[in-house]
This record gives sequence, C-alpha cells and structure tokens, in this order.
Amino acid sequence: MAQAPPKRQKTSSNASREEEFFPGISPIQYNPDAAPDETLVFRHYDAQQEVLGRTMEEWLRFSVAYWHSFRGTGSDPFGAGTIRRPWDDGTESLENAKRRLRAAFEFFSKLGNKYWTFHDRDLAPEGATLAETNANLDQLVELAAELQKKTGVKLLWATCNLFAHPRFMHGAGTSCDAHVTAYAGAQVKKGLEVAHRLGAENFVFWGGREGYHSLLNTDVKADLDHLAAFFRMVIVYKEKIGYKGQLLIEPKAKEPTRHQYDYDAQTVMAFLHQYGLTQHFKLNIEPNHTTLAGHPHEHDVVFASAYGMLGSIDANTGSPDLGWDTDQFPMDVRNCSVIMKTVVEQGGLAPGGLNFDAKVRRESTELRDLFIAHAAAMDTFARGLKNAARIISDGVMRKSLMARYASWNSGIGARMAAGEASLEECEKVIMERGDPKPSSGHQEHFEAMLNHYI
Repeated sequence: MAQAPPKRQKTSSNASREEEFFPGISPIQYNPDAAPDETLVFRHYDAQQEVLGRTMEEWLRFSVAYWHSFRGTGSDPFGAGTIRRPWDDGTESLENAKRRLRAAFEFFSKLGNKYWTFHDRDLAPEGATLAETNANLDQLVELAAELQKKTGVKLLWATCNLFAHPRFMHGAGTSCDAHVTAYAGAQVKKGLEVAHRLGAENFVFWGGREGYHSLLNTDVKADLDHLAAFFRMVIVYKEKIGYKGQLLIEPKAKEPTRHQYDYDAQTVMAFLHQYGLTQHFKLNIEPNHTTLAGHPHEHDVVFASAYGMLGSIDANTGSPDLGWDTDQFPMDVRNCSVIMKTVVEQGGLAPGGLNFDAKVRRESTELRDLFIAHAAAMDTFARGLKNAARIISDGVMRKSLMARYASWNSGIGARMAAGEASLEECEKVIMERGDPKPSSGHQEHFEAMLNHYI
C-alpha cells in the first residue's frame, strides 16, 4: 500500500494559503563576502551585474533539469534509490505529479533561475493507451502553464523520452520495427504541441537507443536513412503548427548502447550535412558526453561553435576515470572558463542556455543539498564568465594564437587559404625556399596564460 503523502507546511499570503515544500530555505542571495562554510549563497553570480555589455543572467541563461532534480531518486546501476522527497508519496498518480511540479516551481523561484527543462514522461504518468497518456500530460501541461505565468520561469526546452520504455529497446527513429518508429512519431507530435503550448525556446532529441550493440544484426545505412526520414516528419509538423523553437540534437558516444549514431559533435554535423538537415538543427552539447567520446571537456562545444552549430549546453561534468555518465554538477572553474570563452566569442547561446543536466550524489539526501549544488554550479559558471571576459578583453591569448597562424596571412599561405594556389606552385615554393623549419607549438605557454586568468 502506498504511503500517504507527508504533511507539508502552509504559508499565508493575501490571496490564498499555499503549500511550502522547502520550509526554512529562503531565496538564494548574492553575498560575495560570505564565509567559506556558507553555501546557500551566491558569491559570484550576480544576475544583474554587467559583463561585456550584458547581464550575467543574459549570458548564462541557467535552467534546471526536471528529471534529475525532481524525478531522481539517487539510484544507480548497483543500488536502489536513497533520496525520498517529502512531497512525493511514491506513486505515479496525477495528484503526486502535480504536487511534484508545484515543488519544482517553488525551487526555481527560491534559486532564482529563469528556465527549466523536461522530458514528456517526467511530467505525467504513462497510461494504458497513447490517448490516456496524452490526456495525463495535458493536465500537467495546464498546471505548468499556470506556474510559468505565476513565476515568470520559462521553458528552455522540452524533449520526448524515446528510450526508457521497453518498446524502444531497438531504438525509436532507428528501430528495426516500423510500428515502433510510428509510435515515436506520434509521441513527438504531442511533444511538439506541448512545446508550442508552453513556449519552449528549443526542442531536443537525444538518441539514447539510436545505435547498436552488434553490427551482425544491424543495417547501419537503413537505420540512418530511417532516422533522417523521421526528422523530416518532425520538420514538417513543426512548421505546420507554427512552432518557432530551435530543434537540437544532443550527441552521446555510448551508454546505454555500445555505439550511438550521435557519437559526438562532428558525427552529428556530418549526419545533418549528409541528409540535408543542417538548416533545421543545431546541437545541444553535454560535456559529460564529450568525455565519454574520449575528448576533452570543451571539445564538442568548441567544434559545434566553430561551425555555427552550437545551440545550447547541458552544463554538467563527469569523472573520466570512472568511464560512465555520472552527471555531476560542474564545479571546475577551468572547464567553465573555456566553455564561456567559446560562448562569449560566438555572441551568446540564446535561444539556448546552460541547462543543469546534473544530479546530486546519491549520498546527498537533504533538500538543502539540491540548492547548494545548483548555487555552487551557477557560481562556477559566473566565475568562468568573468574569466572569459578578461581573456577576451585583454586579447593576449588571441594575439598569441594569431601569431602561430601568421604564415597563412600572406604569400603561399594566403593563396592556399583562398583556394588560388596549385600543387605546382607549392612545389615551386619549396624548390626556392627549401624545407620548412621546425616551429614550436608553445603549448605550455598557452596553458600558463590560461592559468593566469583562472
């Protein structure tokens, strides 16, 4: 028998009496002089502080991920959940789902972020039929719309969970069973309608099951052809209903499948180019996924930005020594600095943002831990933003980088870059000037410069 919901405190207002889900926790304040053990505070994130002509709030566009913060239980592949929230009765009832959503919006308001994100199945329980599932979702969407209007918190992006249910064991857009792909299409149709209703500024696709475990039973060409056809249906319906949000694809190398077709930023960009989809999609980069692909933390952010494809960032990190997706809160100032340098150099992330696709550790079971994790990560990115602004304003690192590539600005370098040179001309230059002399990459020089700003 399900346990009855615990009693919650009430707080009075002029208009009504409302449930309070985080009693004793006040809105997080900016206090740069806070003591080291005061962690329910912002030391660096001052939402209205201007950096390079914009406020921190405008540059950073922080978002809370509903699935980790309000559906997470602290479970992992080796153990059951450790986290039990006082508002959650352990059931999949609509009443419990609505209570959970109200708790989330109280959290957003006290934390001070302006955006949130969710999967369709985070919000509402799945019914016995698609019609029942959609009806359940409609109820929660109406409550979400009410809470967004009341608090001013907006939906950064929505997405559909096309990986958790057993029906998607072979994938969704790449399933060997066309009936399953049709179900995924119906689910995404509803997801786009929900995104449109709630004003989602983006819509994300993460291909958790779009991959393979064995090439022996996989037709990779057919899979990718089918996935492209699936995305074309998405584009048509998005335009049909007048939804203006940016479509995003989130790369991940592996886990849960052995290999996923959206392996990394370059792989996704190649897929989009191959199938003529580039103008409709950008990328949502998650650095923890980047390290799973064997790249440095900032690799996919830099590559996506270089080609004008960086749309949004799932701000988290992992422990590369563990080799799996740990979804930790980003606390490394160096990592956040180089990411924000890229973001500032491309002029910002809007309509994307920094979504905390991260979860408190399974040992961090108190309500205050949820606030501390987000506030500390917001502070880390605020420090990264300030560091990035100094790096860009000083121009020292840029000057050193340009000096390294100076040979491409004149002579044979400029002609090759412009597509005007020939192999015969290359041969003539070498015959006249001889072999090139070794030149240093000065890696340690660049690392030392970065450390100066960190």
